[in-house]
Amino acid sequence: MSVLWLRLIVGVLLIAVVLVAVVPLLVLLNLAGGGDGYGMCPDGLQACDVPYTGWLELAAGLVLVIFGLIALLRLTMRVVRREERRREAVDRVGGFNGPA
Repeated sequence: MSVLWLRLIVGVLLIAVVLVAVVPLLVLLNLAGGGDGYGMCPDGLQACDVPYTGWLELAAGLVLVIFGLIALLRLTMRVVRREERRREAVDRVGGFNGPA
């Protein structure tokens, strides 16, 4: 696989991590502006009947998604480094086989 494609995957994963981390901020901003928190409180903040553990479920889900994305990011970066080292080794060996 090309290093360019792997770097593109790394960029997409970084963007995904940032987007998932911004979700709670967007929900809070929507609630503060009188909205429904993107479906969390359909009748507004005053009439919101969120279960006691509702925030914990949301936080746990977001943390699991972020950790999963970070694990994929680390794995992809290892593959990128391995591919770059392999290419450098091929370039070095190729240089020795040329005319003297």
